[in-house]
Amino acid sequence: MPASLIDGRAFAALRRDELKQRIAMHVQDGQRAPGLAVVLIGTDPASAIYVNNKRKACVEVGIKSISYDLPEQTSQDDLIKLIDELNLSSEVDGILIQLPLPKHINENIIIERIKPEKDVDGFHPYNLGRLAQRNPLLRPCTPLGIMNLLQHYGLDVKRKHALVIGASNIVGRPMSLELLLAGATVTTCHKFTQNLDKFVQIADFIVVATGKIDVIDAEWLNDKQVVIDVGMHRLEDGSLRGDVDFKKAVNKVAWITPVPGGVGPMTIVSLLENTLMAATKLS
Repeated sequence: MPASLIDGRAFAALRRDELKQRIAMHVQDGQRAPGLAVVLIGTDPASAIYVNNKRKACVEVGIKSISYDLPEQTSQDDLIKLIDELNLSSEVDGILIQLPLPKHINENIIIERIKPEKDVDGFHPYNLGRLAQRNPLLRPCTPLGIMNLLQHYGLDVKRKHALVIGASNIVGRPMSLELLLAGATVTTCHKFTQNLDKFVQIADFIVVATGKIDVIDAEWLNDKQVVIDVGMHRLEDGSLRGDVDFKKAVNKVAWITPVPGGVGPMTIVSLLENTLMAATKLS
């Protein structure tokens, strides 16, 4: 039997509708619409698509999107000055700096320059620290979206063995923290891990976030597993696929996210929800 699909696109649409209503009520109560500043540096095509999708999503739910499209040669000092201005702006509740940044700009310095209460990506060390201490505020969008998606489908990770493949600051590490928070026993694998197949074979939940195609072999999988594929790759024919070979894995596991249409839409809706949270609970 083919796996059941975990449809992030459909669930994200439901959450956007709910969020749109909440924002409308927020404005009806006499409050201004939440404001999200989205900063794009350079002309990387993938980044431009991501940013455009985020800006359109803001418009759909009633968030004011404030755009800053800066040239590739923008200096680190100039970006810091902009962030300082946005930190002080009463019209801006959230600040999103689209990653990756040009090589001459230090991402860590930029992330830490954003006020934690406006860090709607959830990347600031303060927000990651809150998550690690089991007292989260603004949480990294992709892991948060995945947890909401699993909950929606009744896929409870508590007391289960969850495997996270990938240890980036954006997905892998905070994903492990989210799963720990939910009561899973968590193993994190990375590029130095040996015998990856052994870890895959014993996991109940597998989150693959490596940015590399076919990092796991579908033959390692079994029919009781849930596979969450965070990867996104554009092939020569223009089609998209994840880190996992979906065509093979879909006939091996119990549940799986498609690519596209799985994790990606949940990441964007989590960003929008974080922006509303920053405009209300944290103001």
